[in-house]
Amino acid sequence: MGVTTAPAPARRRPVAPIARVPLAVVTALLAVPLVLTANRYGYFGDELYFLAAGRHLAWGYVDQPPLLPLLARTMDALGHTPFVLRIPAMLAVLAGVVLTALIARELGGAAKAQTLAAGTFAVAIQVLASGHYLATSTVDPFLWTLLLWLLVRWLRTRADGLLVWAGVVTALALYTKFLIGGFWLAAGVAILVCGPRELLRRPALWAGAAIAVVALVPTLLWQAAHGWPQLGMGAAISQEVADTWGGRGLFLPEVLLVAGLPVGAVLLCYGLWRLLRSPELRFLGWTAVALTVVFLAVNGRNYYVAGMFPVCWAMAAVALERREPSRRWRWLATWPCYVVAALLAVPGALPVWPRAWLTEHPALPAPVFAFAEIGWPEGARSVATTFAALPGKAHTAVVTESYWEASALDRYGRDLGLPEPASGNRGYATLVVPAADATDVLYVGADPRPLLGHFAGLRPLGEVDTGEAKPSYFAGQPMWLATGRTEPWPTLWPKLTNTHT
Repeated sequence: MGVTTAPAPARRRPVAPIARVPLAVVTALLAVPLVLTANRYGYFGDELYFLAAGRHLAWGYVDQPPLLPLLARTMDALGHTPFVLRIPAMLAVLAGVVLTALIARELGGAAKAQTLAAGTFAVAIQVLASGHYLATSTVDPFLWTLLLWLLVRWLRTRADGLLVWAGVVTALALYTKFLIGGFWLAAGVAILVCGPRELLRRPALWAGAAIAVVALVPTLLWQAAHGWPQLGMGAAISQEVADTWGGRGLFLPEVLLVAGLPVGAVLLCYGLWRLLRSPELRFLGWTAVALTVVFLAVNGRNYYVAGMFPVCWAMAAVALERREPSRRWRWLATWPCYVVAALLAVPGALPVWPRAWLTEHPALPAPVFAFAEIGWPEGARSVATTFAALPGKAHTAVVTESYWEASALDRYGRDLGLPEPASGNRGYATLVVPAADATDVLYVGADPRPLLGHFAGLRPLGEVDTGEAKPSYFAGQPMWLATGRTEPWPTLWPKLTNTHT
């Protein structure tokens, strides 16, 4: 009778100890500015939208899967402040510091490589800015980083349980944005071409894939029932990037900018080059290249590839620890360069200046979206004052041109006597429809032309005044009164909605 011999387990490469003290220092140094600025200025426009969407929970939305609205609702139940809402964002980027170091460790890095990888992550503009906002651009890259750590750890250990967890992480990422699907498509092709093809033969990988697919069924059913609105949303974002973000011509420069200057951008490129030269890791390098080419071609936003940054930084850090790069730029891996990178990144990513300084000193470097944090409560009071003076306010709906404005009025206007606002813009169009008995509309926005032909009269009512709260997106927005609705809301509302602008 023959004896069946079990296959020998894969030999695990030894790894260095985790650099606990340096990682704790880097994490703490990142946490300090994030915590100190988390409650400054106010909610970002998209955060207000997540809060509004969270009050209308669904398995899907026109512009996103449901995880962020659910997370926003949960945090808002714990405390009605930007600081509380942003706790998950801060935790995500702080965990990203550790995960990036752990990726370097799995790639053979000791204490220095782990510290360099963590430090590069911490001084990137994308990371600092993401830690200040609860947004898909924060949660999605964190989940990619976690997934990449699971993959590189599997490459070292061949522990198939990691692939099942990769499926769980993929499911969470799919409920944040659908971009992770692009990662797996690109990675699958790269693995077929470059290897390791053994990965595709592992039942655990397909078990993880099944978990992700089954978990996604409810939101796919929602999308199907509503005509797959996210497909149109992708085209709208592409056009928006082409019109306002510089399009393809600025995509790569912006990617390097948000990776961090001078350290992050250089190590991103060097790490990618090292990945492409590594037989076992080459598929990750080509995945990064393929995703960059695709997002460049479709006018994607620069942060779409941010989830690939950590593995590139980790690879570069390991090479720097081994003193493989040229001496001409090896000095980048010194602490003065990281200090300079932090000093360059922090003022452009976080609201470090008092709000009044931005008005008094417009030349100060400030976060790109500072204008979308300032003035929402003040603007809501201005709209409420105008609404209160209307003789027919009992039968007047509030409709806004932008989903940001509607979200702000939803947050701050209820206590001021405003009805629940509506907007035909993007995902907000499916959240609220004006009340059936509303014959008039107080419209907030620069372009009231969609109302023409649907109301008997239209006249201006002035502009939104945010007082000293400037610069503000809300300041100066025109207000209009449309009277005498000529058709029922079920017929009219679809004509006033444009979910893809």
